[in-house]
Amino acid sequence: MDLQTLCDRAEISDVLTRYTRAIDTGDWDRLDTVFTPGAQIDYTQSGGIAGAYPEVKAWLAEVLPAFFPQRMHTLGQLDIRIDGDAAACVAYFHNPMPMSDGAGGERIVELGGIYHHALVRTPGGWRSERLREEVVWKRGL
Repeated sequence: MDLQTLCDRAEISDVLTRYTRAIDTGDWDRLDTVFTPGAQIDYTQSGGIAGAYPEVKAWLAEVLPAFFPQRMHTLGQLDIRIDGDAAACVAYFHNPMPMSDGAGGERIVELGGIYHHALVRTPGGWRSERLREEVVWKRGL
């Protein structure tokens, strides 16, 4: 593996880390460093929406804190394939989130699955232009 490939892989890994940290901390503007302005995002397998990045960003900022005030992703097994200025990354995720149980307590909802990113090299670095969340398993729903 040459130095450029190693640098690209590290930067793509950082993009995915910025994604999970932005979602988990509610730093919605940080997502601007993850996605291209015209990115397409699909969360339909977990009950969310699919659409263009600006619409999905606003939806995340409204819905996630209301239903899941605490979020904590773990990523693993990043499979990164680079082809010039384009790349694909498949990453396993585990996302436990406490939510109200409707009786004054809370319960833990967990999702396990795979993020499918299509990325492009931009003047600002690598960015995701397409994300599809594939849910493999759920617990607590």
